[in-house]
Amino acid sequence: MESFDIIVIGMGPGGEHVAGTLAERGLRVLGVERQLVGGECPYWGCIPSKMMSRAANALAEARRVEGLAGSVGDVVPDWGPVARRIREEATDDWDDQVAVDRFVGKGGTFVRGTGRIVAPGQVDVDGTVYAATRGIVVATGTRPSVPPIEGLEKVQYWTNHEAVEATELPDSLVVLGGGAIGCELAQVMVRFGVQVTVVEAAEHLLPLEEPEAGELLRNVLEAEGAVVHTGMSARRVDRDGSGVVVVLGAGDVVHAERLLVATGRRAEPAAVGLDVVGVPADARTASVDEWCRVSDGVWAVGDITGEGAFTHVAMYQAGIVIRDVLGEDGATADYRALPRVTFTDPEVGAVGLTERQARERLEEVAVGRASVPSTARGWIHKVGNEGTIVLVADADRGVLVGATAMGPAGGEVVGALTVAVHAQVPIETLRSMIYAYPTFHRGIEDALRDLA
Repeated sequence: MESFDIIVIGMGPGGEHVAGTLAERGLRVLGVERQLVGGECPYWGCIPSKMMSRAANALAEARRVEGLAGSVGDVVPDWGPVARRIREEATDDWDDQVAVDRFVGKGGTFVRGTGRIVAPGQVDVDGTVYAATRGIVVATGTRPSVPPIEGLEKVQYWTNHEAVEATELPDSLVVLGGGAIGCELAQVMVRFGVQVTVVEAAEHLLPLEEPEAGELLRNVLEAEGAVVHTGMSARRVDRDGSGVVVVLGAGDVVHAERLLVATGRRAEPAAVGLDVVGVPADARTASVDEWCRVSDGVWAVGDITGEGAFTHVAMYQAGIVIRDVLGEDGATADYRALPRVTFTDPEVGAVGLTERQARERLEEVAVGRASVPSTARGWIHKVGNEGTIVLVADADRGVLVGATAMGPAGGEVVGALTVAVHAQVPIETLRSMIYAYPTFHRGIEDALRDLA
């Protein structure tokens, strides 16, 4: 049995960072990946999808010239440059050789295959068992969650992978799921001329965020031509010639050329053998301690931990695991100020608790709001200025525990709020700050006045 100091199963952003750094530090590291080194983020997630959003936003801005600066005539979308850019600049046409070479160049050993823990300190990769003398790191991420809808297995449907890989766009598309992935892709498609219908079972889009953010985004999507159904789900899916027909819970019938399933993602702890080291076989995630330890000699990072389905969380956890493996001192995991951004237009940046979550956990909660179009920069911005700022405070302690910054550059504005939540900056200190005029982040000052 070939032996290594550390075996990393899953070479997404977190796993690649752990494996590469430990190899550079002189440990014997085996990296195992069944798909592409780098994971979801560079090939289907963060990078190519935001290239799509950037292109769609450019179309929207061009259409906003009228009323601001004259006229540019007809705006004609062309998906070709977007598809080429994704292939040539982002994914190397979904070839990870550069990433593999980078890891091997740091001293690591790479094996392509499906890894599974079969005993403490032992990992099977497609029939070959390797030993880990110091530990195993699991970073296998998540995969699309496909709901049990009657007839779905009989039709061809897209997940985010097929949507990102598309060289041509359909004439019409039904999007099942109005979360971050569904809304981002829906807006891209509608701005490129696709007839889009979004179906979300929750009462509002972006159900994990503040309700007003979801309602504002719905208004934007509908104004751009999308049809949005909330509070209902798909009951049945059938073929419709070369397309699909979706029957909704209310009896409505939607016909489209393509179906995109964006109803969330799921981890599979048992599939990677974490049940062998104490994780319940039916667990949806792997619980970890403040050092990201699952058990003695086993760590987990990224989506599989359930602490946040974001690349920055995986990288943050990876840094903690690296220090723990090497016996170095440092801060342990703290998720109180977890930031997240939905890259629609307007962007929805958020950090910490929503108002609902805060009221479930705290005795006294105060909330302040500001409408972005009523702020100085929002008024100047005019078209495309939809948004809101929501501040959620622990009234007993006088600190923010959560915030939302929706609007142009909402993902950037939330940076200041992340510092406030993470550092538990007193609200009175935030009120005493000078906010640059007329920036978007100056809207925080307006929300602080409302909080008072």
